Amino acid sequence: MSKQKEQQKSTSGKHIVELATFYVGDALCGMDILKVQEINKIMQMTKVPQAPEYVMGILNLRGQIVTIIDLGKKLGLGETDMNADPRNIIVNTPGGHVGLLVKRISDVVEADMQRREPAPANMGGIQGEYFNGVYKTEKELIGILNIDKVLSIED
Repeated sequence: MSKQKEQQKSTSGKHIVELATFYVGDALCGMDILKVQEINKIMQMTKVPQAPEYVMGILNLRGQIVTIIDLGKKLGLGETDMNADPRNIIVNTPGGHVGLLVKRISDVVEADMQRREPAPANMGGIQGEYFNGVYKTEKELIGILNIDKVLSIED
């Protein structure tokens, strides 16, 4: 991928970001694809004693220790069904790698972030604080995840 492509594109007044989209429960969510290291199937995890309930465990990914978070639980959208072939989205954080357990992966969407709308009022509370807004495509709405907020250790 070229350096230009890696950076967010800004053409003719538009602020284009490629969103990696995925389902958390029935909600279609997306985040900047540049935050994604890789996507893989769920692997053997080791439980972490006394971890928050949304922490599924840790795994060894080619020598890197990765904490796996059930994104559905974290966002208050329900537990991810482990029998439905879920996926891990591995993201890079300042503290290391974190895996986000999601129901399934969808498409990469080019989004003009100037067309992003604020999250609706009914997304208030726990879920609302984790979203930067909503992006409308021709067919659906994508909740734009604030991945830094989701992964903050405050809560």
